[in-house]
Amino acid sequence: MADSQGFEEFYIATVGRLLGQLFPVTGDLHEAEEVVQEAFARASTRWARLRDYDVPEAWVRRVAMNLAADRHRRHHRQVAALHRVGPPPSVPPVSVDALALVHALGTLPIKQRQAIVLYYLVDLPVEEVAATLGARAGTVKSWLARGRRTLAARLGEPEEVGNAP
Repeated sequence: MADSQGFEEFYIATVGRLLGQLFPVTGDLHEAEEVVQEAFARASTRWARLRDYDVPEAWVRRVAMNLAADRHRRHHRQVAALHRVGPPPSVPPVSVDALALVHALGTLPIKQRQAIVLYYLVDLPVEEVAATLGARAGTVKSWLARGRRTLAARLGEPEEVGNAP
């Protein structure tokens, strides 16, 4: 308990200062907060050793600076890759019906949602959906039936039995 209290005190005393130092480096407050929090998370797991350092804040600062540099390099590699592949293809606007479907799908348990998408949107046969999700075909059929019922109720449409697997 004394260890965690010591770390909490250290965190409270130094987090603002480190954020103030990393914000100008990253140019983005959210990113500065993320790298500082990651550096503190790493420090918390090493606190038994770091607390004996003359300036443990220097260790956290160095880790945060390294994380900021890594993110900067990663970002530049991503931008360069995007420039090489060119502009993305044009995407048609999303319809109100598609948004309603996505919202309704979000209310389903993940396995039902995956089964519905793979079967109805990707057009995979039940056996392939089962293989993809690591389940039996009967289980996938059950997920599809329950998912259809839930979606029909949420979207205010009668369930179409003809589309059942």
